[in-house]
Amino acid sequence: MSEHNNEQPKPQNETSKKNPINQNDEMEIEYLSAASEDDDRIQEKKQSGLIKKLKKDVEDLTVKNAKIREDYLMQMADKENLRKRLEKEKKEYFQFALGELIKEFIVILDNLERALASAGTPEAEKSLKEGVELIMKQFQDLLARQGVTPIDVSDKRFNPHIHQAFMTEESDDVDEMLIKEELQKGYKIHDRLLRPTMVKVAVPKKEN
Repeated sequence: MSEHNNEQPKPQNETSKKNPINQNDEMEIEYLSAASEDDDRIQEKKQSGLIKKLKKDVEDLTVKNAKIREDYLMQMADKENLRKRLEKEKKEYFQFALGELIKEFIVILDNLERALASAGTPEAEKSLKEGVELIMKQFQDLLARQGVTPIDVSDKRFNPHIHQAFMTEESDDVDEMLIKEELQKGYKIHDRLLRPTMVKVAVPKKEN
C-alpha cells in the first residue's frame, strides 16, 4: 500500500498546456479575418460608388456632347441660310439696279429712234445734230450718275497710268512726252481707272 501512496502525480499533457495560447491565436485570427472582410466590403462600396459616379459623368458628358453638336449644326445651318439669303438679296439688288440702268438707256434709245425718224425731213441736218447732241448729253449725265467721269487731258503731260500712247511723233518743241491729240476718251469710275485715254504723243526728237 505504501507503494500506491508514494506515487507522484503525472505531469499534465503538453498539448493541454498550450491550449490557452492557441485559443488566443484563433481569436486574433478571427478578429483580423473579420476586420479584413469589413475592409473588403468598404472597398467594394467605395469602388461601386466610384463606378456609379464615373457612369454618371460619362452619361452627362454624352448628353453635353450631343447638345454641343446639335448647337453647332444649328449654327452652321443658320450661317448657310444667312449666306444664301444675302446672296439672293445681292442678286436681286443688282438685277434691280441693272433694270433701272437699262430703263435710262431705253430713254436714250427712244431719242435715237426719233433722230433717225427726222432724217428725211427738210430740216433733217439741223434736227439730227440737235438730236445727237441731246443723246450725248443724256449719256454723259447717265455715266456721271454712275460715278463715271472722263479723264482730263488738259494738263498735256503724258501719264502712262491713265494714258495709252496710240501714236508718237518726234518734235523739237518738247523735252518730255506731251499729249498732242486725244484720239479716244478715257474714263474713271469712282477714281478708279475704267479705260485709259488713247492719245497721240509728241516725244523729244532724238539727236543723230
